[in-house]
Amino acid sequence: MTVPERLRWAVDRLDVRPGDRVLEVGCGGGVAAELIAARLETGTITAIDRSATQIDRARKRVTSPRAAFHVAALEDYVTDERYDKILAVNVNLFWVRSPARELDRIRELLAPGGALSICYEPPGRTEEIAGKVTGALTENGYTATALVEGPFLCVRARPSTP
Repeated sequence: MTVPERLRWAVDRLDVRPGDRVLEVGCGGGVAAELIAARLETGTITAIDRSATQIDRARKRVTSPRAAFHVAALEDYVTDERYDKILAVNVNLFWVRSPARELDRIRELLAPGGALSICYEPPGRTEEIAGKVTGALTENGYTATALVEGPFLCVRARPSTP
């Protein structure tokens, strides 16, 4: 099955280490989760999506014992796990409305020193989207940096305060 270049690019920017605990938000059919799982030795990838159909597809695609999939919206996802890295690819809520509730939840889910990567392959408007995402993160207590490479955008962020 073909892997979209935006997902390869996003996972490369995530810089997954063998022992990382990773959460993917809006995992779709599990393509990025599969790429992440292949880089893990002792770590785990947990992926969530609102769609039960997408989660079923992801479970069929990713057979790694290091991967777990759950039907859940980010703001409603319940776990005691803390993650080193959280990835969201083409999840528009971060720039189309206030993501305050979701960013509060991400802060709770990040392990100390953990980071959030929000990546897009926007059809144009890259600078506008970068500004909106970075602004939303800053307004909600994160330090954020936007990286644009060709058609791809990744905003990396860490909570400014613990």
